[in-house]
Amino acid sequence: MNDVRIRTARLADAAAVLDFWRVAAEGVSISDDRDGVSALVLRDPEALLLAERDGALVGTVIAGFDGWRCHLYRLAVHPAHRRQGVSTALLAAAEKRFAELGGRRGDAMVLEGNTVAHRAWGSAGYAREPQWGRWVKHL
Repeated sequence: MNDVRIRTARLADAAAVLDFWRVAAEGVSISDDRDGVSALVLRDPEALLLAERDGALVGTVIAGFDGWRCHLYRLAVHPAHRRQGVSTALLAAAEKRFAELGGRRGDAMVLEGNTVAHRAWGSAGYAREPQWGRWVKHL
Protein backbone atom coordinates (compact mmCIF):
# COMPACT_ATOMS: atom_id res chain seq x y z
CA MET A 1 0.00 0.00 0.00
CA ASN A 2 2.91 2.39 0.57
CA ASP A 3 3.46 2.58 -3.20
CA VAL A 4 0.06 4.28 -3.63
CA ARG A 5 0.22 8.08 -3.75
CA ILE A 6 -2.93 10.06 -2.91
CA ARG A 7 -3.34 13.56 -4.28
CA THR A 8 -6.13 16.00 -5.03
CA ALA A 9 -7.35 16.33 -8.60
CA ARG A 10 -6.64 19.35 -10.74
CA LEU A 11 -8.71 20.73 -13.60
CA ALA A 12 -6.28 19.13 -16.05
CA ASP A 13 -7.24 15.69 -14.63
CA ALA A 14 -10.91 15.89 -15.69
CA ALA A 15 -10.61 13.90 -18.92
CA ALA A 16 -8.43 11.22 -17.32
CA VAL A 17 -10.86 10.87 -14.41
CA LEU A 18 -13.82 10.47 -16.76
CA ASP A 19 -11.94 7.85 -18.80
CA PHE A 20 -11.00 6.06 -15.58
CA TRP A 21 -14.59 5.97 -14.33
CA ARG A 22 -15.71 4.35 -17.59
CA VAL A 23 -13.38 1.44 -16.77
CA ALA A 24 -13.44 1.29 -12.96
CA ALA A 25 -16.73 2.74 -11.69
CA GLU A 26 -20.20 1.21 -11.56
CA GLY A 27 -23.06 3.18 -13.02
CA VAL A 28 -23.15 6.59 -14.60
CA SER A 29 -23.93 9.88 -12.91
CA ILE A 30 -25.60 12.90 -14.46
CA SER A 31 -22.41 14.77 -13.51
CA ASP A 32 -20.07 12.44 -15.41
CA ASP A 33 -18.82 14.98 -17.90
CA ARG A 34 -16.02 17.51 -18.10
CA ASP A 35 -18.26 20.32 -16.78
CA GLY A 36 -19.31 18.22 -13.79
CA VAL A 37 -15.78 17.22 -12.79
CA SER A 38 -14.47 20.74 -13.41
CA ALA A 39 -17.23 22.29 -11.30
CA LEU A 40 -16.37 19.93 -8.44
CA VAL A 41 -12.67 20.78 -8.59
CA LEU A 42 -13.37 24.51 -8.79
CA ARG A 43 -15.95 24.43 -5.96
CA ASP A 44 -13.93 22.25 -3.58
CA PRO A 45 -10.36 21.70 -4.83
CA GLU A 46 -9.60 19.11 -2.14
CA ALA A 47 -12.70 16.93 -2.58
CA LEU A 48 -11.69 14.71 -5.51
CA LEU A 49 -8.92 12.41 -4.33
CA LEU A 50 -6.88 10.40 -6.80
CA ALA A 51 -4.78 7.33 -6.06
CA GLU A 52 -1.78 6.81 -8.29
CA ARG A 53 0.68 3.96 -8.57
CA ASP A 54 3.79 4.47 -10.69
CA GLY A 55 2.15 7.59 -12.15
CA ALA A 56 -0.98 5.75 -13.30
CA LEU A 57 -4.45 6.55 -11.98
CA VAL A 58 -5.64 3.49 -10.03
CA GLY A 59 -8.42 4.88 -7.81
CA THR A 60 -10.70 7.78 -6.97
CA VAL A 61 -13.04 8.96 -4.26
CA ILE A 62 -14.98 12.18 -3.86
CA ALA A 63 -14.84 13.33 -0.24
CA GLY A 64 -17.28 16.24 -0.03
CA PHE A 65 -18.10 18.18 3.12
CA ASP A 66 -20.96 20.65 3.15
CA GLY A 67 -20.31 21.95 6.66
CA TRP A 68 -22.88 19.54 8.08
CA ARG A 69 -22.19 16.09 6.71
CA CYS A 70 -19.33 14.24 5.07
CA HIS A 71 -20.28 12.60 1.79
CA LEU A 72 -18.37 9.93 -0.12
CA TYR A 73 -18.98 9.30 -3.80
CA ARG A 74 -17.26 7.59 -6.70
CA LEU A 75 -15.00 5.25 -4.75
CA ALA A 76 -13.56 3.37 -7.70
CA VAL A 77 -10.47 1.21 -8.07
CA HIS A 78 -9.14 -0.06 -11.37
CA PRO A 79 -9.99 -3.77 -11.68
CA ALA A 80 -6.29 -4.72 -11.98
CA HIS A 81 -5.52 -2.96 -8.67
CA ARG A 82 -8.37 -4.17 -6.48
CA ARG A 83 -7.70 -5.90 -3.16
CA GLN A 84 -4.29 -4.19 -2.96
CA GLY A 85 -5.05 -1.45 -0.44
CA VAL A 86 -6.04 1.30 -2.88
CA SER A 87 -9.54 1.89 -1.47
CA THR A 88 -8.13 1.66 2.07
CA ALA A 89 -5.65 4.43 1.27
CA LEU A 90 -8.32 6.57 -0.42
CA LEU A 91 -10.77 6.21 2.47
CA ALA A 92 -8.05 6.96 5.03
CA ALA A 93 -7.24 10.18 3.16
CA ALA A 94 -10.94 11.08 2.90
CA GLU A 95 -11.55 10.40 6.60
CA LYS A 96 -8.47 12.46 7.54
CA ARG A 97 -9.85 15.33 5.47
CA PHE A 98 -13.22 15.05 7.17
CA ALA A 99 -11.69 15.00 10.65
CA GLU A 100 -9.61 18.09 9.86
CA LEU A 101 -12.77 19.88 8.68
CA GLY A 102 -14.68 18.94 11.84
CA GLY A 103 -16.83 16.28 10.20
CA ARG A 104 -18.47 13.74 12.50
CA ARG A 105 -19.81 11.02 10.21
CA GLY A 106 -19.13 9.90 6.68
CA ASP A 107 -21.89 8.61 4.47
CA ALA A 108 -21.39 6.80 1.20
CA MET A 109 -23.53 6.60 -1.90
CA VAL A 110 -23.46 2.93 -2.94
CA LEU A 111 -25.52 1.39 -5.72
CA GLU A 112 -27.92 -1.24 -4.36
CA GLY A 113 -26.92 -3.77 -6.99
CA ASN A 114 -23.17 -3.32 -6.60
CA THR A 115 -22.47 -6.21 -4.24
CA VAL A 116 -18.71 -5.94 -4.77
CA ALA A 117 -18.91 -2.40 -3.41
CA HIS A 118 -21.08 -3.55 -0.50
CA ARG A 119 -18.29 -5.90 0.60
CA ALA A 120 -15.63 -3.21 0.16
CA TRP A 121 -17.57 -0.60 2.15
CA GLY A 122 -18.43 -3.14 4.86
CA SER A 123 -14.80 -4.15 5.27
CA ALA A 124 -13.93 -0.46 5.69
CA GLY A 125 -16.36 -0.18 8.62
CA TYR A 126 -19.35 1.35 6.83
CA ALA A 127 -22.84 -0.10 7.19
CA ARG A 128 -26.08 0.43 5.32
CA GLU A 129 -28.71 2.31 7.29
CA PRO A 130 -32.02 0.78 6.22
CA GLN A 131 -34.10 3.64 7.62
CA TRP A 132 -32.76 6.05 4.97
CA GLY A 133 -33.65 6.27 1.32
CA ARG A 134 -32.29 8.54 -1.34
CA TRP A 135 -34.76 10.94 -2.93
CA VAL A 136 -33.60 12.63 -6.12
CA LYS A 137 -34.78 15.27 -8.54
CA HIS A 138 -32.59 15.98 -11.55
CA LEU A 139 -32.21 19.71 -12.12
